[in-house]
Amino acid sequence: MSVKAAATHIDWTKLSTSLGLKTETVAALGAFRKRNEEARRVLSDLKEQKTAVDFSHYRKVLKNQAIIDEVEKAHKAFKPTSYDVSAQIKSIEAVEAKALDRAKFTATKVESELSDLQATLKNIETSRPIEELTVDDVLKSRPELAEKVDAQLAKSKWDTKGYNDKFGYVTLF
Repeated sequence: MSVKAAATHIDWTKLSTSLGLKTETVAALGAFRKRNEEARRVLSDLKEQKTAVDFSHYRKVLKNQAIIDEVEKAHKAFKPTSYDVSAQIKSIEAVEAKALDRAKFTATKVESELSDLQATLKNIETSRPIEELTVDDVLKSRPELAEKVDAQLAKSKWDTKGYNDKFGYVTLF
């Protein structure tokens, strides 16, 4: 499929919604779409314009025929120059390749993050409710807590810093 045909078959709404793009990316795509449509409209308008010069009309309207002859001679002698744009095309292709590589890297990164999040979600869904956990279960999963509690007990610290602020001060007589 040619680039021109591919460009006409882009579903812009699906592109901006289904890929989960950031808002600034969606805005940049929207701006690109508007510029693209404007350029296509201007190109279409220019293709429809008449390009032939009617020198007989100017001969009837203007008195100085020598100027018309000079302009007609220059018009017939005019040869448009062609420019070698291969360097610009190569740089555009390089930017495209770089953007494609970045998009692939981002896609793999998003897929790995998504798989990690799905594994975490599965772990959360299959874990026991917090009401069923025991102190031994918590210490087994977080051994550093046991070390902290032992260190506090060795220093005769029975209070947990910030506990009373968070849960209130409760004493039993």
